[in-house]
This record gives sequence, C-alpha cells and structure tokens, in this order.
Amino acid sequence: MVPGIVPWRAALRSRHLRRRLCTAVRRPLVLGIETSCDDTGCAVVDGAGRVLSDVVHSQLQVHLDHGGIIPPIARDLHAQNIGAAAERALRDAGVSLTELDAVAVTVRPGLSLSLLVGLRHARLLARQASLPLIPVHHMRAHALTVRMAAPEVAFPFLTLLISGGHCLLAVAQAPDRFLLLGASRDDAPGEALDKAARRLKLRNLPECATLAGGRAVELLAARGDPHAFEFPLPLSQYRDCSFSFAGLKFTAQKLAASEEQRHGVVASGVVPTAADLCASLQHAVARHLCHRTQRAMDYCQARGLLPDGARRLVVSGGVACNGYITSCLRRVGEALGFEVHVPPPRLCTDNGVMIAWKGVELLRVGRGGTHDLDSVDIEARSPIGTDVSQDVADMSLKCKWVKLTGPAAQPQ
Repeated sequence: MVPGIVPWRAALRSRHLRRRLCTAVRRPLVLGIETSCDDTGCAVVDGAGRVLSDVVHSQLQVHLDHGGIIPPIARDLHAQNIGAAAERALRDAGVSLTELDAVAVTVRPGLSLSLLVGLRHARLLARQASLPLIPVHHMRAHALTVRMAAPEVAFPFLTLLISGGHCLLAVAQAPDRFLLLGASRDDAPGEALDKAARRLKLRNLPECATLAGGRAVELLAARGDPHAFEFPLPLSQYRDCSFSFAGLKFTAQKLAASEEQRHGVVASGVVPTAADLCASLQHAVARHLCHRTQRAMDYCQARGLLPDGARRLVVSGGVACNGYITSCLRRVGEALGFEVHVPPPRLCTDNGVMIAWKGVELLRVGRGGTHDLDSVDIEARSPIGTDVSQDVADMSLKCKWVKLTGPAAQPQ
C-alpha cells in the first residue's frame, strides 16, 4: 500500500459514515463566524445544540508580545485566518456549504476593523450558496450559549456578562429581547485584571509566560491572601446595578509601585507579594460583581421579572472562566434561591459556537436572517436591549450582602 493513500474500503466506509452523520443532524444547521475582537472563530452547530465543529485561531501570543490588542494587527490576523477557519469548520463538520441553512456572523458590538473581516467573509459564503445571513449581537450570544447544554435554562433568566471589554447585567426574555439592568461606567473586569498582570510583570514568571493577564492573576491568587491588601468597594453609595473597575485598576497599579519600592524590585523583577496582591484584587472584583448581581436579583424579584421556582443566573464571558469569581457568585445564588449556570470555559471565551447557536435560536423564533446581504452592517457599540437601569436606581433597593467567605452563604 502506498503511504498516504487511503484504501478504497476505508474511503467507502468514511463516505457512508459521513452520510449517516448528515442524516442524523437536526435542523437548522448553522455556520457561525466570530471576529469581534482578537480571536477568529468558526463553528457548525445543529438544532439539537450539537457542536459539529469548533475552530478557533487565537491571537493571544501576538497581542501579549505587543502589550495589548492593536486593532489593525487584529484585523490583519483575522484576514489571514478567516478563510482557512471557515473551510476547516465545514470539513470537520462533514458538511458542505450548500447543506447549511444559514450563516450567522457577529456584527455588534466589537472592534470595527475586526467585525468587518467576519462580515465580509460571511457575505461571501452566503452569496456563494444563496443562504440567508443572520446578524448576531455578540453579548446576546454569550448569554444564550449555556442553553445548548442546559435546555432547562428557559426564558426569562438573569445574566451577568463579564469580559475584558464588557460588564453588564440583563434579563434575557427571548433570543432577541433583553432588559439592561446595569453596565460598567468605565472599564470592564477583564481590563482591570489584565492591566494589573501587566503592571506586576507576571509574564516574567515562567508559569505565567504564555497566559493571558486575567488567567495569570487567577493562577497567582490561588496561593495568595485575599485580605492582604485593601481595595475600595466601587460605587457603594449608589443603589443601582452599574459597575466601575477604574478605581480597582488604579489601586492595583499604585500598590504594585509601592511594593516595588518597598522591596527594592527594579527592571524585570516581580514583587514577592505578587500572589497576595493578585488575590486581593481578584477578591475585590468578585465582591463588586456579587454586590451588583445581588441587587439585580432583588430587583427581578421586586418587579416580578422571573418566575418563582425557576430563578436562574447565567454567567458568561471570558471572566466567567475565573473559578474564584464564579464560586462567589454561586454563593450569592445559593443564598437568594437562584440556580447559577456557567458554560464550559472554552465556550465562555469568544468562539464561533456561540454565534452559530444564536443563529439557531433566532431561526427557531422566525428571525431567519436576510438574503439582502448588503443591508447588514456592523456597529462598534450596541446596547444589549431596553435600558431599565434608571428604574433600578429609582427603586434604591437596600441589600443584606451575602458573605463571600466562610462556611455559610447567608445574607449579612
């Protein structure tokens, strides 16, 4: 047998297997394309929530080398990878472009240069196969991903979406209908964690050299004291669901500089108290998220937005990969009678799966996209839904905060 040549019997079996797999697919069958920031994601998902393929080209190392995301560089990397990623997603799924029911693509919110790459390629594919194009809201897609594996998470539900670029609380009422309870006034939690990692020079530690900033902070925090350094509680005087992380970011930078001076650390050195500082910052971020989420839970109960006996919180976005933060949120949920659902880490970060699944959800409710491909455009900024944050503030709900550490999860 010539090496590299598949025997005809094996090839025939492969074709039969592919045919059986295709007939077992539940419609609709959607290709999802994600290029809102710095990862190129393409995936095929069917109507049963089965992931037939999941391709992600990460730009992490490039942006780590540049000290942050540079939009033109992100655009160029998307352009280099998008064609191969889409082809591989179809190949891995064992389907052709013409076997799809639609192409779904992120069009808002995100980096304009990055979004355009995904939209243009999605238009190209949709035009080739005469498929409808489904424009997808990136944050809404994050909120719905959990329903792939947990169909019991029915509408409506409360969702906390936390990442490097976003932080918001919303009630998901339907695939395309959300109520915004509160959002960040400045930075996102992932931004605060990433900037702290950079200021502490965590990349100079061997175990953190290839990690994103937030993951490096979590790694070090696991062996640190969360009460070693004092961080302020943002917006404690405001009884609403808005967030602010600029103060925490500034405090972390100030403490890092102070610790370097105290320990005589210069150049590429890392302070010996880095683990304690990371743990303290991580706890401060978790506490702030938990307080605002607890008020959102109380608001939902006061307004009757969620059904009794089926109150659920969905936490998603890149920062939802942080186990300490999600464990604190679970304590709050346990104390207030909420089931807390978090997608698997690989689905919390940006990916094509969540975009494809959002397309499936929209098709199910008759939002089947459009064949007028040129009518679809991008939006760098886009609200997740109807803003009711002022009503939250007007209610001025006073909360008995759930204790985040210790043996019992009880309001205090």
